[in-house]
Amino acid sequence: MSSTWFRRSKQGILTSTKEKKETPDGLWHKCPECKATNTKQELSDNLYVCPHCGYHNRINAVEYFEILFDNNEYEELFTNIMPKDMLHFVDMKPYDSRLVDAQKATNLTDAMTVGVGNMNSQPIVIACMNFNFIGGSMGSVVGEKISRGIDYAIEHKLPFMIITKSGGARMMESAFSLMQMAKTAAKLTRLAKAGLPYISFMTDPTTGGVTASYAMLGDINIAEPNALIGFAGPRVIKETIKKDLPDGFQKSEFLLEHGFLDFIVNRKVLKIKLSQVVQWFVKDAAGAIASDLN
Repeated sequence: MSSTWFRRSKQGILTSTKEKKETPDGLWHKCPECKATNTKQELSDNLYVCPHCGYHNRINAVEYFEILFDNNEYEELFTNIMPKDMLHFVDMKPYDSRLVDAQKATNLTDAMTVGVGNMNSQPIVIACMNFNFIGGSMGSVVGEKISRGIDYAIEHKLPFMIITKSGGARMMESAFSLMQMAKTAAKLTRLAKAGLPYISFMTDPTTGGVTASYAMLGDINIAEPNALIGFAGPRVIKETIKKDLPDGFQKSEFLLEHGFLDFIVNRKVLKIKLSQVVQWFVKDAAGAIASDLN
């Protein structure tokens, strides 16, 4: 042969630098559940659900909106609301520095994104939490965006949905964070009085003050498979009660069995199932109005 792409030596096979092919960063994904390896593109095409075991990887608002809104067309609402370090909180670093770092890393302003668009031709307002922003923690911006999203839904007579994925209340905002529990619950009461449906969709994890407030207040409560849903974590509960917990404790399947959820939905059929739920509520409300008029 006149030329080869390698040459033998005592050290083994050496490939010239110009012939080496570098693997791009982030090309592969290893499933945390079954440990199978897929390309990032394969995972994206499968809606970030493991093709081997069905494990639902965590995704954020941009991915959920792409799944749910027709043609990925929607209007993002309340983009001008920004978080503030009202308490000048400092732990390992100042809270305002944490905010700046999180905003740079995620290209988000905070842990909540609200969008309005069509889902299978049905207009809907969807508020979705972003776990990649300080653990999806609930601060004053999260509560304010939910509140304004509810006001928008009432004004335009639209169904309202929250997709939760959160570690709980944001400790750096202390009481300001906890106040969002009562604030959002009161706003959801207004939504109910307006006769508009609220769908709570819980994903992994849904914990802490978020679970204790708006996550469990849906007209219909649904979840993804194998999602951790609860107030305190299993380890904390076990250490408190000094007893072993049942298998699968605080997983969505356990909650469904004990009546805390209406159903569990796979992400692949999420849009279809949600559309059916919304249509059921809309038709029921229309029937009630017609009955009142007669």
